[in-house]
Amino acid sequence: MKRFVSASLAVVFSASLLLSGCGRNEQGSNQVTVSPSSNVVVEQNTPIPSAPKPTPDLAKVKPNEAGKIMVVMFHNFVESFTPSKYDNGEYTTTFDDFRKLLPELYEKGYRLISVSDYLNNNISVEAGYKPMIFTFDDGTSGQFNLAEENGTLTANKQSAVGIMEEFIKTHPDFGLKGTFYVNLGLNTFEGKGTLDQRLKYLVDKGFDIGNHTMTHIALSQVKTADVIQKEIGGNQKKILELIPDYKMVSLALPFGQATKSLRGYVEKGEFEGVKYQNFAIMEVGANPTYSPISKKFNPLSTARVRATGMKPVECDLAWWIKNLSEKEQFISDGDPNRVTIPKEKEADISKERISGKELILY
Repeated sequence: MKRFVSASLAVVFSASLLLSGCGRNEQGSNQVTVSPSSNVVVEQNTPIPSAPKPTPDLAKVKPNEAGKIMVVMFHNFVESFTPSKYDNGEYTTTFDDFRKLLPELYEKGYRLISVSDYLNNNISVEAGYKPMIFTFDDGTSGQFNLAEENGTLTANKQSAVGIMEEFIKTHPDFGLKGTFYVNLGLNTFEGKGTLDQRLKYLVDKGFDIGNHTMTHIALSQVKTADVIQKEIGGNQKKILELIPDYKMVSLALPFGQATKSLRGYVEKGEFEGVKYQNFAIMEVGANPTYSPISKKFNPLSTARVRATGMKPVECDLAWWIKNLSEKEQFISDGDPNRVTIPKEKEADISKERISGKELILY
């Protein structure tokens, strides 16, 4: 069952940094600002529950649905890693480290949600827990590849997806969600099976596929709208050939943002009769992002937190887990149809973004 939720995104993004030293994008500059569209409609496959849930003990749970959310950015997954002068491992995670990370996040109260749920303010996380979004850039085989097991193609257990599938067998409430930002003009999830089998496997499991351009082009170096539309629209056209009717609703910037005059084509455009629109644009920043009810919410400039690699750096995931207080984070009240925040946070939220949901101040 599909459900469409409208949301007004007429907001202004503040490029102020959460903490000193954070907020760099892939090119080393501060986060870019993109003017968001208004009245967007984002398709999602999970219907919003209609039956209200009991209000939790607010003094005990301390919900704060105006708090910040970490969108985690992963790149490479490998068996082992040896640093070199060309690669110090900042963007590389070993399989063993990923296996250790999942129970750590679980014990700290994080639960996975999808990008569409974030955009639509449909955050269904148990009361007292914190939503988190996993994103994976570049479509590498370490993130996911198919392997044959008892005559059936399934996720290689020695991949990020395989590790997540094993983890939720014993921790089903953690969630099996994430968005893979792929370049369909390059090698994608190399392994057994065809490309359409690989992509369909992920979609059938509940993962999302996002746009990362056809060839991982440096958008900041592009001079014409035609090239941008070919790279982004061509990627959308390709996935329609592989999975009919599948629309990518978000894009992760490869090597930074396009020039100011061309940014509109990063958001939406058309290539060879195929239209595309990105309702969220993921940056290679270093900050947690804003709640979807925040006045500062701007999905077209969504900050991400870099996963901790072989070389830990300031503002990576481990750094934020240590430095971001519980009071600053989004703490769920357990009901996606209700918004619960401390009274002192009322001035920070957009009543328009609540979209008719029950608002509880305490």
